[in-house]
Amino acid sequence: MQSSEKSQKITAATPKDAAAVILLKQGTDASDPEVYWVRRSHKLAFLGGFHAFPGGQLDESDRETPVENCDDAERAAMIACAARELFEELGVLATRGAQTLTVGQRASLLDDLESRRMTWPELLKHYGLQLDVEDWTFVGRWVTPPFSPRRFDTWFFMTRCPAKQEPRVTGDAELEAGEWIRASEAVARWQRSEVLTVPPVLHALKTISRGLTEDLVERFLYVPQAHGQPVRRIEFRPGFICFPVRTETKPPATHTNCYIVGSREVVIIDPASIYEEEQQALAECVDELRAEGRIIREIILTHLHPDHVGGVQALKEHLWGRVPVAAHRLTAKALEGQVSVDRLIEDGEMIDLAGEPHLRLRAMHTPGHARGHLCFYEEATGALITGDNIVGLGSVLIDPPEGNMRDYLESLERMRALPNLTVLFGAHGPAVGSPRVKIDEYIRHRLEREENILRAVRGGASTPKEIVERVYTDVHPKAHAMAERAVLAHLEKLETDNLVTRTDNGQWKAST
Repeated sequence: MQSSEKSQKITAATPKDAAAVILLKQGTDASDPEVYWVRRSHKLAFLGGFHAFPGGQLDESDRETPVENCDDAERAAMIACAARELFEELGVLATRGAQTLTVGQRASLLDDLESRRMTWPELLKHYGLQLDVEDWTFVGRWVTPPFSPRRFDTWFFMTRCPAKQEPRVTGDAELEAGEWIRASEAVARWQRSEVLTVPPVLHALKTISRGLTEDLVERFLYVPQAHGQPVRRIEFRPGFICFPVRTETKPPATHTNCYIVGSREVVIIDPASIYEEEQQALAECVDELRAEGRIIREIILTHLHPDHVGGVQALKEHLWGRVPVAAHRLTAKALEGQVSVDRLIEDGEMIDLAGEPHLRLRAMHTPGHARGHLCFYEEATGALITGDNIVGLGSVLIDPPEGNMRDYLESLERMRALPNLTVLFGAHGPAVGSPRVKIDEYIRHRLEREENILRAVRGGASTPKEIVERVYTDVHPKAHAMAERAVLAHLEKLETDNLVTRTDNGQWKAST
């Protein structure tokens, strides 16, 4: 995304109340307990393919659900939410009195709830079931980072799976699978880059893997993020830290993701913010990494846009000017007089980062959004840092002359063909755990737009403005000026395909 010409007043989405359940297996080994985790559907736009705990958003009926021995109305509502979501997603009815119900009866209750024949509090009352605060251990309250399109203020509760009940994914469209797993093995799978998860889930798994000791809750609540402090340092994969910084970027995004890659030798990709407080926050994170023994090798730029290079000079000065800045030669040329680039990166260069894990980033020249755009692929883990070519929030603007639609589509196809592709780390929004689904969606969307634009030209539309009015009916009028730039990129591609021509007065018509 390009930054706007003028500063915009853009704010992050307001977090919605939610609850998540850490379900412990009945009779589990206290020294290495088993938990039940689920894999979110790859089709989901938000955290598709991620491993998580069952849970979801607060329903108003949860506030009407009584919880025994709980005088705190807010906590009672969140326990009710947690219990309801656990029942809806996994068929586990964690209430007192549920032990008298058969498997068939529980299935009937679930059908009553899902069909809305009964609300959650009505169902519990009708069947003589009770929620009790003693059965639910509060272990933290985490707030989704502000870079996300969907944000939640999530209460985490731990509870044991009731005897004679076995969790199973109930067919919820949001979940693909679920399984019991020892917490230590879940952490090991993350360390082997086999799964994706978010910080609160990883924190919970690491905490539980150290045993169900008397100080368990204290260990859960030790970190400030468990008390609602926003997460700044997000390690989606070992050695891949995402540090979102507030920037002047295009809505709906409010932040640009700076990536810090490496376990011992480290590169910092796109220190983006022009704001002093954000630059300071990033500098503090870098200092923490250096205190852990990491060596900052260089600062790398994916491309030239202001919402990606705004904090380069500040970070370089913070590191006493000793860390070089690297970029593609086209980016370096475009930034002359603004940012001093010390080293050029070309397509195919391998950047070896010593440490454990040992990471090898392959530079990929992927023009389209910008002429000198670079992506970075780590084949062993399947991680692709995509810059602005693919993002987890909003859309990508192809704006001529810097942007080129043919180049962009070719770059998307090249990224899609990468072997072992498992995750996309975009410049805006969360990581994408279903990479080929996302890339296919991007390609399909662009080709559908192109087909509709060609149809509009054949129907008599001769300017980008007229085409936008016919084709971009799903776009708010405030975004029409930006849409006209995208239309121009499509028209230029269609012109090279000999499907449209530009007249002497700057209008467009279908080729004969």
